[in-house]
Amino acid sequence: MAFQFNFSIEEKAENELETLGDTALQLESAQASLNPGGSTEKSKEISSVENVLHKESLCAHEAIPKTAAPLANCSPDKSQVQVLPKKQAHFKVAKEHKIPEDLSKVLENKVMEAVQGLYYVNISVVEMTLSNDSHEEDIVSKSISSHSDLITGIYEGGLKIWECTFDLMDYLSEAEMQFINKTVLDLGCGAGLLGIVALKKKAKEVHFQDYNHTVIDEITLPNVVANCTDGGGDGGISEPPSKKHKKANFVPALMSKCRFFSGEWAEFSQFMLSGNKPFSKYDLILTSETIYNPDNYSALHDTISKLLDKNGRVYLASKAHYFGVGGGVHIFEKFIEERNVFRTRTVKVIDEGLTRYIIEMAFKISS
Repeated sequence: MAFQFNFSIEEKAENELETLGDTALQLESAQASLNPGGSTEKSKEISSVENVLHKESLCAHEAIPKTAAPLANCSPDKSQVQVLPKKQAHFKVAKEHKIPEDLSKVLENKVMEAVQGLYYVNISVVEMTLSNDSHEEDIVSKSISSHSDLITGIYEGGLKIWECTFDLMDYLSEAEMQFINKTVLDLGCGAGLLGIVALKKKAKEVHFQDYNHTVIDEITLPNVVANCTDGGGDGGISEPPSKKHKKANFVPALMSKCRFFSGEWAEFSQFMLSGNKPFSKYDLILTSETIYNPDNYSALHDTISKLLDKNGRVYLASKAHYFGVGGGVHIFEKFIEERNVFRTRTVKVIDEGLTRYIIEMAFKISS
């Protein structure tokens, strides 16, 4: 099921957006025909370069619950990565993103879909829009030119919805995770679905962080706003606003619980600890497919150790191994053990295709 938020333009514009959505689907179909099976052979260009990640872009719908609508342009298999031409890394200073006063404008011209009771923007349409406009980060054209969904120091995959996100969502439901009065961080949030789950389960406060500010503005924030309409926050979900209605019933109280950040992890933790706004360390940190690159383990470890409450918990979803980069659950657990700050335990194993894990982390000194 897909629907379109459009609060300020007339029917003609709505028809134009529907055409855009159709064009996006046609584009995806053309891409699929050019790359059947989702695999990419190494070219001479690929074989001579370093420090950039590549993964398959095949959307494996079988990994998504049968009751869910197919995800547009998702890339659930983040396990296959290759080395691509080295790019100049950009220093991502952390910043907070202001929530617009008029929430309806966040959803203008957005095509929305639903999965597991949550709304999310059609990513193909967003990518088409970004590729046609001038943006500071320009992550879409760089991703296309590099034939990669992951470019170290430039773009870290936030425009995609990765498979392990749904694994962690399932676990949170199965474990009946309690969020009431909890402060929650969706770290490396991308679409922000994990944080949205916490928000709808009555968390006290939810923060969303991603490497790229374009991802926060164009993907995360619209997704959160779309899920803060009508009956949002009670664990259920409202019906999508009709195209005939120009306004949705937003719930400002839910949005007031949210904050949005972009930038590198080290910069983000420093920003939070030295900021002017009061900051309470997180009771829960949720993160999915953020350990594919061992080069990032120190920054991730330090960020968690600085921002997690002494009695807090981290729930991390990951593939067993990320080919081509060397990251994965076992090497990450070894890294954590050597640091001797956290204890870890496996709370769920998903043995379908490439084995996937849900790991719980807590301070060794916690109760």
